[in-house]
Amino acid sequence: MKNIRNFCIIAHIDHGKSTLADRLLQTTGTITDRQLQEQTLDDMDLERERGITIKSHAIQMVHKHEGETYVLNLIDTPGHVDFSYEVSRSIAACEGALLIVDATQGIQAQTISNLYLALEHDLEIIPILNKMDLASAMPEEVTDQIVDLIGCEPEDVIAASGKSGLGVDNILKAIINRVPAPKGDPEAPLQALIFDSVFNQFRGIVAYFRIMNGSIKKGDQVKFVNTGKEYGADEVGVLGLDYIPQKQVFAGNVGYIISGIKKAKEVKVGDTITNVINPCDKAIQGFENVKPMVFAGIYPVDTDEYEELREAMEKLQLNDASLTFEPESSAALGFGFRCGFLGMLHMEIIQERLEREHNMTVITTVPNVSYIAYTKKEEQIIVNNPSDLPEITKMDRVEEPFIAAQIITKSEFIGAIMTLCIEKRGVLKNQVYLTSDRVELQFEMPLAEIVFDFYDRLKTVSKGYASFDYQPIGYQASNLSKLDILLNGDQVDALSSLIHRDNSYHFGKKICEKLKELIPRQQFDIAIQAAIGAKIIARETVKALRKDVTAKCYGGDISRKRKLLEKQKKGKKRMRQVGNVEVPQSAFMAVLKLND
Repeated sequence: MKNIRNFCIIAHIDHGKSTLADRLLQTTGTITDRQLQEQTLDDMDLERERGITIKSHAIQMVHKHEGETYVLNLIDTPGHVDFSYEVSRSIAACEGALLIVDATQGIQAQTISNLYLALEHDLEIIPILNKMDLASAMPEEVTDQIVDLIGCEPEDVIAASGKSGLGVDNILKAIINRVPAPKGDPEAPLQALIFDSVFNQFRGIVAYFRIMNGSIKKGDQVKFVNTGKEYGADEVGVLGLDYIPQKQVFAGNVGYIISGIKKAKEVKVGDTITNVINPCDKAIQGFENVKPMVFAGIYPVDTDEYEELREAMEKLQLNDASLTFEPESSAALGFGFRCGFLGMLHMEIIQERLEREHNMTVITTVPNVSYIAYTKKEEQIIVNNPSDLPEITKMDRVEEPFIAAQIITKSEFIGAIMTLCIEKRGVLKNQVYLTSDRVELQFEMPLAEIVFDFYDRLKTVSKGYASFDYQPIGYQASNLSKLDILLNGDQVDALSSLIHRDNSYHFGKKICEKLKELIPRQQFDIAIQAAIGAKIIARETVKALRKDVTAKCYGGDISRKRKLLEKQKKGKKRMRQVGNVEVPQSAFMAVLKLND
């Protein structure tokens, strides 16, 4: 065990951690030059296209140092705020972390929040200054920021470049010398933490674990503590670029187990594996349970594909435990699922993965957050969908989730960012100058306001220089109202939203105008209305396709024309009663992009 090192990489999005991981794999000879491709550990097409890490990946490297052979288990982590759950899982399985900071951009918000996660778990932090080969690098300035943040010595910061391979040997040396070896008793009963799982269509579910105590042999009878299910360990091994089977995996190591599990529900990430014959006395405290922040309905375009969609969601949930879903139905869209996501990027990624990996075409409704409504009898109702809101007459108040937002930016953009945050009902709590031209702004604001387009607009007003991170801080009472959209007097439940009363007129008017552009014209007039309760606050009309019925009346008495027009009017009225309005998918999506 003294020659094992478990470490993860934490960094802000796009600070070069996947590229640096490639260099570590090459230097240790884990992969050959032929196997190498850009971002080797990012195995989804989506990750490569966008240049972001979505899933954390584990891989084992073997490295010789001063005549001894060391086993290094690297767990790569995502950098975007929406995937912080993946980071918390990786950190729970490690003793050390490489903190990577881009020498051209300095410390960003996500770096700080992931660093605090690592410090809570007492990990040994190795600071690394990446992208040192770029002409725009500011090594002295960024080193000072790192020293201020974690209180290390300037000489502890390792200068590196993922592209050119500069400093990789120093990083490997630091991992061996500074990261502590795992603690644990190889003779104790088996106790292993599941930190990830994937679905293999030929072999069932593969669970990845970190053994805290004891060891696991091929053929052992094992038990998953939380679910209480027992299985035979058909294959155990360690994680190279592919699975490497072993007869036995010992304490302190990271590995995988295949036991022919077919159902996604039977493997819970964060569960403990133990031995049936000699079980451990208590389960490992895993990582915190994830709280979805954004809720949206996902419906199959073809209603017959409901069951296939459920299977696809279960397989995705196995791979991404932060996705939550439950069945729901909608008058407009049929049967589907109410899903909980960590943020808008997470929602977008799940939608794309459903389409690419599972060939599902889906409709996504307007996302919203989860509210708590209190009735006059002080009953508490959790509202994930605007249609769950009790009637106004019975309701006492509605509370919405608030967040503490942390924005790090250049000082020249403070004005524009404050304007944006105040427009989103934010309250400035604190302002700290990290250096002469970098500022950290702390706001409290409602989560509902950042769900739609806040992140994109923040990037726009700061020319891409602001980084954003947030933590939930509980619920506060707000003056909210339910905004309904009516088409010819019929409510479209998929377009309903809960919104602050001050913004409701403006928002309702915008939605009506957008729908007017998108709903195709019919043979009859379509009234599009936005309403709060029984009060209509905005209206637009999609005009009917007109046919000139008086064309054949030339000359003669005006009453002949009137008669024909009256007859047409009656026909249109009858048509309006039986005709229904199809809402195209683009209309649901357009509501998300109202500010474009």
